[in-house]
Amino acid sequence: MGNLITKAHGLDQSLQNIEKKHPFIHKAQRYVLLFVVLKTALKIFWLLYDKGLIRVASEYKKAISVKFFRTIKQIPAVKAKIDSEMTKVMSDVEKDLEKPAHIPKFLRLPENGLTKDELIPLIEDHKKVSKVHWEDGKISGTVYFGAGEINEVANFASNTFSLSNPLHPDVFPGVNKMEAEVVSMVLNMYNAPPGACGTMTSGGTESILMACKAHRDWAKDVKGISAPEIVAAVSVHAAFDKACAYFGIQLIHVPVEEVSRKIDLRAVRNAITSNTIMVVGSVPSFPHGVCDDIQELSKIALHHGIGLHVDCCLGGFLVPFMEKAGFPLPTFDFRVPGVTSISCDPHKYGFTPKGSSVVMYARKSLRHYQYFVAPDWTGGIYASPSIAGSRAGSLIAGCWASMMYMGDSGYVKTTTEIIKAAKFIQSELSSVPGIFIFGKVEVSVIALGSNVFDIYRLNKKLGKRGWNLNALQYPSSIHLCVTYMTTKVADVFVKDVKECTEKIMKNPGKKSTGSAAIYGMSQALPDRSLVDYIAKGFIDALYKP
Repeated sequence: MGNLITKAHGLDQSLQNIEKKHPFIHKAQRYVLLFVVLKTALKIFWLLYDKGLIRVASEYKKAISVKFFRTIKQIPAVKAKIDSEMTKVMSDVEKDLEKPAHIPKFLRLPENGLTKDELIPLIEDHKKVSKVHWEDGKISGTVYFGAGEINEVANFASNTFSLSNPLHPDVFPGVNKMEAEVVSMVLNMYNAPPGACGTMTSGGTESILMACKAHRDWAKDVKGISAPEIVAAVSVHAAFDKACAYFGIQLIHVPVEEVSRKIDLRAVRNAITSNTIMVVGSVPSFPHGVCDDIQELSKIALHHGIGLHVDCCLGGFLVPFMEKAGFPLPTFDFRVPGVTSISCDPHKYGFTPKGSSVVMYARKSLRHYQYFVAPDWTGGIYASPSIAGSRAGSLIAGCWASMMYMGDSGYVKTTTEIIKAAKFIQSELSSVPGIFIFGKVEVSVIALGSNVFDIYRLNKKLGKRGWNLNALQYPSSIHLCVTYMTTKVADVFVKDVKECTEKIMKNPGKKSTGSAAIYGMSQALPDRSLVDYIAKGFIDALYKP
């Protein structure tokens, strides 16, 4: 040890001698230190100027919170307790999702293929497993039209093109024609200007992913943004979270207005930085069914020279027809100058087969940023419009056939009936003691909350009467997404809500039990990684044979 100290002392003396002989080294050290201090100070100053003190503090608070809970969970006693509780929860989840025992399991290919006569009853057995009778119209969203001639037409088209793949337009030119026409028809519905364009995708999530990817690549190429951000309301669809997670974009959530549940425009203005590539508005939002102010968002987007995406996935085949149906909305489509992209799902209120969506752009140059091209692949020049390579031409054909069957007048008719049913439910439930409706029912979603009792109790009671609603959080609420099938039982829903609420109000302070209690408690967990763990476990259980 003494030898090391002597060597260190000698080294220090040597450095001092060098500094005396070459005084500029000492000055250089000062300049380097000054440079580092100034660089750090400028970085902090720009961070505060660009993002604002509140956002910077919020981000640091979140980071510290995540690190704190991660550290706490490493304490042996805490880890053991959490593991024990999580094991119990996952056991219950797996039990709830247990596959039916009366249907044979096939974990390997059968030695010899089954015959048609053997397979048909087996297929029908799988269909009968569901305990939810969506045919009754008591389910929120999910199935938007039900059985009928439109299904026969769509199924015929899908079967006719069941082997087709639009990746090969030379082999299946008919599918290529149908896809181009679906996009053109939807663009026309949204009052697209000359030069506007779009593509079909597998669903609303992919449409949103593609819009985010296109804006990201555009902003990098045109504006040089390498740390992109998107500003959207906390009520925006989770597909935007997924898109940002996939594509390395930071999603900046801003609050909604307390009463209207629309995006807080002031918060949007404050959230925009030099890295913002796009703002998002929903028409309508999934949780509470309200329409954001697209015209004001457009002004913000134009002022900053950024994109504006309008998410119409949920109401894609309602909102374009509402004016003709007698329920006009403030302008939200391509007639608003700042709108650069729109997502719309035909497979909801367009009554087409599942797996049909359209993403639209105001100009072709923006759509080009969505595409993927590999010009130097040894297998040949490869290019695709969206995430998938091979796609099901059957879905495109079914979508085209459904839209052709309905026509403009058909969609106006169904829109009229659906909006009338939603308005009827709103008028009947708005004065029921103990519950309230979030925001104003503008399209097809009625979201219910309560300041008196746990709203999940109402959901549970309605479930016993055959209703299958969506449970929401932050704040606790439930909603019914009115479909064409719901229009036939809207009065039943009103009656059931009134009767169930009346029973709950006799003992409003009673605690929730079962799944209702679990859903309510999950919101109170400060460590969201536990909820993340349970959700992933749920998906794992789905894949357990």
